Amino acid sequence: MKWVRVLASVLVLVVVSGGWVVYQHSYSVREERVEIGDLRGVLALPESGARHGLVVFVHGDGPIDATHSTFYRPLWEAFARAGYASLSWDKPGINGAPGNWLWQTMGDRVRETLDAVAWARGRPEIDPERIGVWGASQAGWVVPAVARHPDVKFMIAVSPAVNWHQQGRFNLLASLEARGASDEEVAAALARRETTLSHLRRGSSFEEYRTAVGDAVVRDAGMTADRWQFVSANHLSDASADLARVRVPVLLVLGGRDVNVDVADTEARYLRLVPGVRVVRYPDAAHDMTRGSFWDAVVAVVAPRSLFVDGYLADQRRFLEGLRGSAPPG
Repeated sequence: MKWVRVLASVLVLVVVSGGWVVYQHSYSVREERVEIGDLRGVLALPESGARHGLVVFVHGDGPIDATHSTFYRPLWEAFARAGYASLSWDKPGINGAPGNWLWQTMGDRVRETLDAVAWARGRPEIDPERIGVWGASQAGWVVPAVARHPDVKFMIAVSPAVNWHQQGRFNLLASLEARGASDEEVAAALARRETTLSHLRRGSSFEEYRTAVGDAVVRDAGMTADRWQFVSANHLSDASADLARVRVPVLLVLGGRDVNVDVADTEARYLRLVPGVRVVRYPDAAHDMTRGSFWDAVVAVVAPRSLFVDGYLADQRRFLEGLRGSAPPG
């Protein structure tokens, strides 16, 4: 009957493992679908307490839904433990939300975020004096402008760039270096980049750009007519002027293995422009604050709270707890 005992042991392991996975995907927040004008979002509230602060999420690049394919939920839970709700929404055109996110300018994204802040101030469970903004990557051109508004009391910036063109050049060179590109390949890539920039400066149409660089380059770059419109509308973005006018507590979160953003440049600019900015660095973190390995995909399935580098969730929770007037639920 040895095989029976083995089978029983396997079944127990499956049941226990299944229970662990279910636990890992259960979060200590109360999620509510909300509508804010044309925005379709999620308000994630702490499980206890009558009134909470609020973190308003601003996405990075790409077709992102309100939960960022559940990537945000560990953050929402960490923030809830600090006494803060979280608010996020589907980008326009995602999950049936009206519009097209590729037709937006950074100014449009600032306005929709401030609309969300204004909406939240009228919610009875939200303390209007404890509303702040969280943004990652491309949101680096949005959250500094939002944080200048008097209704916004703090800002968390994760892997943000400051200047669009500088970020693009850094990302190109870092990606080429990571795959061991030759000097000739680097020179060719930089030449293609200069051609693209010249067409952006001239205000060329997508067809004019595609004719100039060829279909193969367009395909490799993932460029479409909508994407070209988005880049044309936003490529002059630079957050410096807005950062220089931010006067609320700011947490800057950076990863040491980021190939998307020049974190040394970002840190230097934030330290120069933002009074009292607090900087946390994770040497092993990629752009998305994971370790950037194949196993991250496995971890995301079985233990999503462990997906991020050590300290990432706890440091942001402590930042929120340390804000004047913060009160954990209870």
